Amino acid sequence: MTTLTIEDLAMMLLPGQAVAGLDLGTKTIGLAMSDLGRRFATPRPVIKRVKFTQDAQTLLAFAEKEKVAAFIIGLPVNMDGSSGPRVQATRAFVRSMADKTALPFVFWDERLSTVAAERALLEMDVSRAKRAERIDSAAASFILQGALDRLSALGRATLPDLDA
Repeated sequence: MTTLTIEDLAMMLLPGQAVAGLDLGTKTIGLAMSDLGRRFATPRPVIKRVKFTQDAQTLLAFAEKEKVAAFIIGLPVNMDGSSGPRVQATRAFVRSMADKTALPFVFWDERLSTVAAERALLEMDVSRAKRAERIDSAAASFILQGALDRLSALGRATLPDLDA
C-alpha cells in the first residue's frame, strides 16, 4: 500500500476506475463511492468500528466488491492547519493498512466536511436520529467529492490545448 498525493493519483488512475471516500471516526467509518467516470460521490452505509483487524477486513471486502482503485481518506486537521490527535489516529490507521492492501490512500483535508454534511442533511429535513446514522457517510461523500473535483481539474490541465 502506498500513500499518494492527489496529483500522483491523477496520473495513476485509468479510465473507468472508481475511488472510495472515507471519513474515519472513533465509532464508525463513513463510506462514499465514486461513479466509474469519477464525477459524483455517493454515500454508502457506514462501517461500525469494532477493532482494527475487523474494520480492515470489512473495508477491504467493500473495496473488492466495489472494485475500488484507491481510497481518499479525510485528514481532520484543525482549523488553523495544525495536527491534533485525530490526525495522528488517521495516519496510524493508514500505516496499519499498509500490511493488508496494495490499494493507495490519499489524504484529503476534511475541514468543515462534517459541517457541510450536517447542513445538507438539515436542508433535506432529515430527522435528528437519521442524521446521526447518515452524517459520517455524508461527510465521506463531501470529502470524496472535493477530491473528485480536484482530479477532474488535474485531468483538464493535462489535456492538449486544441485551440493552439
